[in-house]
Amino acid sequence: MHTTNIQLLSSKNVDEIVQLTKHLNPTIEMDTLKKRQTEMFQMGNFVCFGLYYNEDLIGISGGWITVRLYSGKQLEIDNFIIDPKIHSKGYGQQFLKAMEKWALDQNCETVELNTYVQNSGSHKFYFRNNFSILGYHFQKSIV
Repeated sequence: MHTTNIQLLSSKNVDEIVQLTKHLNPTIEMDTLKKRQTEMFQMGNFVCFGLYYNEDLIGISGGWITVRLYSGKQLEIDNFIIDPKIHSKGYGQQFLKAMEKWALDQNCETVELNTYVQNSGSHKFYFRNNFSILGYHFQKSIV
């Protein structure tokens, strides 16, 4: 029987995590992704969720527990990725719902995320799952 389950991942899973992270960040070197993922695990408010299908990791997402003036306590989803080979099979929605339940269990009031402007497939997914656009995300390199 094929089953899915969701697990909290740790720094021991970095090699497995970055295999999926590379799909969303193809221009970033694997060593850089590993270094950054390891640093994220060292932060106190970071969690990483893994979606497994049998023994295979098919989805990952990081998350940060934060408090914002406009939204209260929230789970900020980071790098929500389902293996591209199995898109449109309902795994993403299942994974998102499980993360939302976890956030509720942590007394979060909202869930928030950023998505790349060019990732139109993700925009449709988030709209279907009742997310709305609140603003723009700006970035400036300082190095």
